[in-house]
Amino acid sequence: MDPYSFQDLVAALLRAMGYHVSWVAPPGPDRGLDILAFTDPLGTSGPRIKVQVKRQQQKVTAEGVRAFLATLGPQDVGLFVCTGGFSSDAEREGRYQESRRVSLVDLEHLVELWVAYIDKVADPSLLTTEAHLVPRAATGAGLTGAPTWFSRASNS
Repeated sequence: MDPYSFQDLVAALLRAMGYHVSWVAPPGPDRGLDILAFTDPLGTSGPRIKVQVKRQQQKVTAEGVRAFLATLGPQDVGLFVCTGGFSSDAEREGRYQESRRVSLVDLEHLVELWVAYIDKVADPSLLTTEAHLVPRAATGAGLTGAPTWFSRASNS
């Protein structure tokens, strides 16, 4: 799966979780912001959720987390999704933030969320682009393991 399809997949998961995705970055430079979501349809209440999505093998470092944190305003919540995970320093950086809220989501946590929301993610109305974002496991009878698109084979 290419990085932009992976980005769309994360947006579909957020929709399945009840968030309102207002923007997904088009291909090209994104200035550290891949998805913008809200807790309500108009984006007028609750925090603005800024999402950075990385489909890569290497772990994100503390510097990478700090760069993402720099994109967050005082009322924003950050969600950093990386299939390669996060270094221990990066996890510490995210955990001890006083002024900005950020959640770090590695591959294991992403798969757990996908499994928890698989029935809602399989709803075609949640997908913004091609139907190939719904894995075969979501349309078949049960999920027996991590779908193949969670492979760590690509860097982005």
